[in-house]
Amino acid sequence: MSKKTRLIISITLFGAAVTLALGLISVVTSEGPLATVVDLAVPISAEAAQQYTCGMHPMIITDEPGLCPICNMDLTPLKSAGSESSIPAGERKIKYWVAPMDPTFIRDEPGQSPMGMDLVPVYEDEAVTGSIISIDPVTSQNMGVRTTQVVKKDLNRTVRTVGLVAYEEPKQFSVNSKVDGWVERLYINETGQFVKKGSALLEIYSPELVSAQEEFLLARNNSQSLAQSPFPSIADGANRLLESSRRRLKLWDISERQIKRLEESGEVAKTLTLYAPYDGIVSMKMVREGQFIKRGMELLMLSDISKIWIYADIYEYEMAWVKLGQKAKIMLPYIGSDPIESEVSYIYPFVEPKTRTIKARFDIDNPDFTLKPDMYVNVRLESEPVKDALAVPIEAVMNSGEKKLVFAALGDGRFEPRQIKVGMQDEEGYVQIIQGVLEGERVVTSAQFLFESRLREAIQKMRQPKPEPEPEPEDHAGHDMADPSDASFQEEELEDLFK
Repeated sequence: MSKKTRLIISITLFGAAVTLALGLISVVTSEGPLATVVDLAVPISAEAAQQYTCGMHPMIITDEPGLCPICNMDLTPLKSAGSESSIPAGERKIKYWVAPMDPTFIRDEPGQSPMGMDLVPVYEDEAVTGSIISIDPVTSQNMGVRTTQVVKKDLNRTVRTVGLVAYEEPKQFSVNSKVDGWVERLYINETGQFVKKGSALLEIYSPELVSAQEEFLLARNNSQSLAQSPFPSIADGANRLLESSRRRLKLWDISERQIKRLEESGEVAKTLTLYAPYDGIVSMKMVREGQFIKRGMELLMLSDISKIWIYADIYEYEMAWVKLGQKAKIMLPYIGSDPIESEVSYIYPFVEPKTRTIKARFDIDNPDFTLKPDMYVNVRLESEPVKDALAVPIEAVMNSGEKKLVFAALGDGRFEPRQIKVGMQDEEGYVQIIQGVLEGERVVTSAQFLFESRLREAIQKMRQPKPEPEPEPEDHAGHDMADPSDASFQEEELEDLFK
C-alpha cells in the first residue's frame, strides 16, 4: 500500500471520528493500573457489536481490531454501554460523601465541609480511580494480607510515670542580714534542723546597729523633754524623730520585743538577735559562728515540708490524655503504704530539653513528713475515656512522611489507599481515626508495604519514555487536539500520597 493510500485512509478515519464527536456519553476503560474516562459520539447499545479504540487517541473507534492510524498502537476493546458504569444516576448507590478540597473528610450523609463547601457524593459504581490496587485472592492469601473492620469503641489509657518529691516553692524562705556585721552566736547550726516561727536563729554584732540604738535613745530622751513644750510643733517634731528611729530598727529586722526592752532599759545592746519568720526545716546553711557577713548575704534557707509538691514527667505523646484536675494515685515503692489520692494541680507550659517531657504537678499534704524531698514515687493517672471513637489497630496506619494512610478493602481483591487524620492512641493498640474512613469499612492490617510498592511501580511505569507520536492534525480552530488520556494528573495524585 502506498503512502498516499495510507494518508487517504487516515484522513477518512479521522473524519469519521470527528463526526461521532457530536454526541457525548461517558464510557470507562480500564487499562493497566489506571482508568481513563472517554467521551464518545453516539450511545452504544447493549446489543451493539464490540468496538475498538486507541488508548492514546480515543477519538479513533473501529469495529475491528487493528492498529491506530496515528500512533500504530494496538487498538483495545471498548466496554459496552450496558456495563456497570452506565447505570442511571437515579438508581446508583452512594457509597459516601466527601469534601471537594479535603479527601480525608468523609461522611455517610450529605452536609458541608469545615470550609463551608457542600459535600459531593461518591457512587459505588463509579469508575475505578488510578490509585486502586487489584490483587488476586490467592496472591493476597500468599502475601499474608489481613483486614479488620473499622469500629466505634471507647479508648482508654492509663499513664504510668515516675514522680519526684520537691519542696513547695512558696514555702521556701531565705534568711539574711540587712546590715554588715559579725555572727557572735549561732543558735541553728545543723542542716535539717526543724525551726518554729519566732525561734532565735543567730546573734549579730554590727556597729550600725549600735549607732541606731544610741540614736533611738537620744530621740526618746528628746521626745520626753519636749513633751511639755508650749510650742506644739516642737513636740511633734521630737515625736516624729523618735518614730523614725524606731522604724529604722524594725526595717533592719529588730523585733518589737528588743526595741521595747531598749526603750525601757535605756541600755545599748552589743548584739541583736534575728528570729525565724516561718516554720520549717533548715534546707541550706551557709553561715558559721564568728563569720563576718555582708548585708544581703543568704545565711539560711528555711523550707516548710508540711505540704510538698510532686513533679511527674509526661511524655509528649501522652499529653493528650493528661488534663488539669485529673485524678491520680501516688504510690511509694519502698514503703508499701496505701496509694495517696491526688489530682493534677498544674501542667507546666514548657518541655524539659534533656528528657523531652512535660511536668505535671501534684500538691500533697505531708503532716507526718512521710514524703521527703528528692524522693521518687510512682504515679498512675487514670484518664477520661474517649467515647464512641472511630478506631482501627495502629498497625493498619502507614506513615508516609507528611501524611498517614490506610488501605481500604473494597472487596473482590480491590484495595484503595486512603489519606486519614488520626487522634488519640489507647494502650490496647487502637488509634482514633478523625477523618478518612467510615464505620464498618475494612482496612488492611498487614503487608501494606507490598501495596505501596505496587503503587510506586505504577508511578515508575507512567514515567517511562513513550515513543514519540506523529504530529496530530489540528482542529477547525487551528489548535492541536487535546489528549484526554493524559495521566499526568493521576501520577501527581499517586505521588502526593507518599510525600
